[in-house]
Amino acid sequence: MNGLMTRSSLLDDFFKDVAPGFYVKPLHGDPLPAQIKVDVKETPEAYTVQAEVPGVAKEDIYLSIEGNVVTLRAEVRQQDVQKEGEKVLRSERYYGSVSRSFQMPQDIDNASAKAKYENGVLLLTLPKKTATAGQRLVIE
Repeated sequence: MNGLMTRSSLLDDFFKDVAPGFYVKPLHGDPLPAQIKVDVKETPEAYTVQAEVPGVAKEDIYLSIEGNVVTLRAEVRQQDVQKEGEKVLRSERYYGSVSRSFQMPQDIDNASAKAKYENGVLLLTLPKKTATAGQRLVIE
């Protein structure tokens, strides 16, 4: 565990001590991390990427592949729901997005790429594009 305190945690502690009634944390917990965490593995045929995107709906995850560059983007929209007969005293919402791009050593075959999202983890199977050996050109 890191023993260093960040500037924001020092300020958070200060405001909690000085004005505890003023300092209110959001109801939804922590927002998305500053960066999507990924694990990238390679086999001779493909790359496998596991990306952590917890609390994000499958429809709010966007993936693009251009050559050997993979870009992941996730959008979060958290809202409180008011039920009939309730009086809302405070309502907090969190909207945000986070993205991550990384470059693979070899181009990716977009047509064969696959993505699966389950339990907050996006699993990508990115087959390598096979390089066509220099074909001999027939001279007429």
